[in-house]
Amino acid sequence: MDVTASSTLFAWLDRELWLVTAAAGGRRGGLIATFVNEASIVAELPRMLVGLAKQHYTHELVEASGAFALHLLGEDQLEWVWRFGLQSGRSADKFADLDVETAATGSPLLKNAVGWLDCRVEERLDGGDRTVYLAEVVQTQVTHFSQPLTLQRLLQLAPPDRLRELKRQRHADADLDAAAVRAWRQARRGWAEGNSHDARRPSPGVQPIRPE
Repeated sequence: MDVTASSTLFAWLDRELWLVTAAAGGRRGGLIATFVNEASIVAELPRMLVGLAKQHYTHELVEASGAFALHLLGEDQLEWVWRFGLQSGRSADKFADLDVETAATGSPLLKNAVGWLDCRVEERLDGGDRTVYLAEVVQTQVTHFSQPLTLQRLLQLAPPDRLRELKRQRHADADLDAAAVRAWRQARRGWAEGNSHDARRPSPGVQPIRPE
């Protein structure tokens, strides 16, 4: 595969930055994500598709709660990117001193974001390095109309020290993801070879959500 070509194509994209929050068992956390997409064209049945890496604390909370909230940020909330993107919720309360409310699903809501969507997980797909969640939007609000912060704009606005730390953490996450993807692919090949006689069995990567 031509890695340079694929990297070039991806670099042309300018994805919105989303703040993903979740809570479970008295714990709460959040992270910055770009793997977030609308998953329905039916206005009265909005759904979202979100991918979260398994090593993150927020992933653990979503797995436990079956819910999360999505927030679009404005450029004036750049500090939230550093707060939620450069430290782990296992060692710090990322919500300290912020105006936080609780969504219908129990997820933390930051009401000063450009807007938010409260989501309940309907289905999950295990991709090895991350879990991809299909979720229904149960409630949403636009707080104020502002241009959402995007990845390319973040790179333009980031101070040099923050940019270095972002790149360092991205490389570290990529190493973890690579090992997880390779192990997942190897396991799937072994499963497929051992179960090729029964095409009716479901893929091991798809796991239905159990009712709460």
